[in-house]
Amino acid sequence: MSCMQRWSSILLAMGALGAVQAPAATVDAARNYPTRPVRLIIAQTTGTSVDTLTRTLAARLGDELGQQMVADNRAGAGGIIGAEIAAHAAPDGYTLFVTSTGVQVISPQIYKKLNYHPVKDFASISLFAITQNMLVVNPGLPVKSVKELIAHARANPGKLNMSNAGAGFQSHLAGVLFTHMTGIDVHHVPYKGGASLIAVMGNEAQFTIAPGPAVLGHVRSGRLRALATGGEKRSPVTPELPTIIEAGVPGYVSTGWAGLMAPKGTPRPILDKLHATLVKAVNEPATRELLLRQGGEPVTSTPAEFVKFIEEEYQRFSQAVRLANLKVE
Repeated sequence: MSCMQRWSSILLAMGALGAVQAPAATVDAARNYPTRPVRLIIAQTTGTSVDTLTRTLAARLGDELGQQMVADNRAGAGGIIGAEIAAHAAPDGYTLFVTSTGVQVISPQIYKKLNYHPVKDFASISLFAITQNMLVVNPGLPVKSVKELIAHARANPGKLNMSNAGAGFQSHLAGVLFTHMTGIDVHHVPYKGGASLIAVMGNEAQFTIAPGPAVLGHVRSGRLRALATGGEKRSPVTPELPTIIEAGVPGYVSTGWAGLMAPKGTPRPILDKLHATLVKAVNEPATRELLLRQGGEPVTSTPAEFVKFIEEEYQRFSQAVRLANLKVE
């Protein structure tokens, strides 16, 4: 059985977890849930795109559930630290895990020695946001479109710096895929997190491809110039921007996402209540407007759809991981 076949089998099994009918006592407990604050483990630092979107959603979830949703940022090692804490937490509904592209589909392909299983140790609840990566340049760079950027890079081989947030991060893989598909010769320069955007604003680096929520404020203020987004279709967040596909790079797709999970073994009635509450909160006009304003496209899914989505994302990012020639740790 191939690696991908094993992965697919695991994902299908994950989707089936908790299908057994819960005892009456568990149903009663879920009816009163939650009776105290709920911890949301976010495997990223404060101020990142996933963190910002999560805090917006958490406020609405807390209102709906009648208890505070406490954000607990546990960043490091590509999200592995936070994921490990969440995987080993008590499965009682009082510790939830905010998962995303990096921790769920990138890190498992890079780090082979994990103290938890990235799929089997969690029960999926729902997606809540899609984030398109955005191609941005220093405003002083003499380009106004993706085609002009490619032409400029080809006319100046090896002279442009393309920053990223570190090896294996979304911006790194998005950049590797872009330069591979366009055939341009640039220097990929790793920074630590948001410093990669500061580098472009200061012209240490000339461009980057980074999550929309992280760059949107800088674009609106004029500190960065946006050229295109990485989705298959235009983002409702920035409908005026073309996709990179439209702009001349056929087949290029680079997006991120955020979703909610719980430790394996969390009672199904509690998971069902959380799912229903999340769907209601995300679909409220006020919440949708806030998420869009912060660069996230509101979206929900069933647990099974979430599992299938993760499988597709795992396959899609495999190409970028191979191209980046990342050392497996």
